[in-house]
Amino acid sequence: MKIMAVCGSGLGSSFMLEMNIQQILMELGVGGVEVEHSDLSSATADQADVFVAAKDIADGATHLGDLVVIDSIIDMDGLREKIKEVLQERGLL
Repeated sequence: MKIMAVCGSGLGSSFMLEMNIQQILMELGVGGVEVEHSDLSSATADQADVFVAAKDIADGATHLGDLVVIDSIIDMDGLREKIKEVLQERGLL
């Protein structure tokens, strides 16, 4: 499975999301999940199974397919809950 963190410019925000997702996966003991980051204009639906984006760019990311929308990129608890839901849906947790 592959998760891609997406932000408007593909630099700081999405990279921070990528690192936070990796940390959550380690905390949960989940392996075999690849995590990357990208800017919204470069991301395509075939690059990942699940995309994670903040609500401020979610409307522009609907073309990506399976989109997880988070309220805040710094809210680890909210991100953890969303990632857990995705993992449970896919039978990885």
